[in-house]
Amino acid sequence: MKVFAFDRNNFILLAVGMVIVVLGFCLMSGSGSTAEQFNPAIFDARHIRVAPVVTLVGYLFIVYAILRKPKTGDDK
Repeated sequence: MKVFAFDRNNFILLAVGMVIVVLGFCLMSGSGSTAEQFNPAIFDARHIRVAPVVTLVGYLFIVYAILRKPKTGDDK
């Protein structure tokens, strides 16, 4: 039997991590300031604190999914 580096659970964890990273980047996005008008909403807690933490959690989730060792038939 061939043993692959990733199993089904690794790919699922990778996909979940990527969705979390994309969610973090979506939370970071928003309208910015222009040369004519300053937008103080760019310093909102969502942009400064929440979004980077969500993105970091997503990257850590991806690292865990890559490092997770798949279970073989002998590990039952």
